[in-house]
Amino acid sequence: MSTLEFDQMLLKNADFLKPFAITLTKDQETAKDLMQETMYRALANQEKYSVGTNVRAWLYTIMRNIFINNYRRKAKQNTIFDSSSNDFLLNYQQSTTQNDAEANLRVKEIYAAIYELPQIFRQPFMLYFEGYKYNEIADALEEPLGTIKSRIHFARRLLKAHISKY
Repeated sequence: MSTLEFDQMLLKNADFLKPFAITLTKDQETAKDLMQETMYRALANQEKYSVGTNVRAWLYTIMRNIFINNYRRKAKQNTIFDSSSNDFLLNYQQSTTQNDAEANLRVKEIYAAIYELPQIFRQPFMLYFEGYKYNEIADALEEPLGTIKSRIHFARRLLKAHISKY
């Protein structure tokens, strides 16, 4: 295929690129830039075009790849790296005081919520809460493993709903 034939084929199919460029960029001016870059790359890579290949698909692929590369490049440029020294945090004399009364109050609320659970959920959940594994709980309560898992799951949901009220 001669260069003149290739150029004419590109010009015939260039109009089909505009809606695709606008879809990608959502901006008229950026779409024009993307179309121009696509046509430039197509002309620069004429030797990579195989005669008989769908030229529209080839141009769409070039445009999509340019758009993706530009997007990635912009994302990298917008990444902010904080290279400041964090040494001031090492010697910063800030003391924290733990409020044991508030922590104890919350623990009491959690235990109260657990004991408000129906017995069928409370017993497996308490064993789980104490650190037993599902299969150990199933053996101890002589229940199927799936039943134990579902009861613990429902107990968690009930607790979450009850505790979130506070």
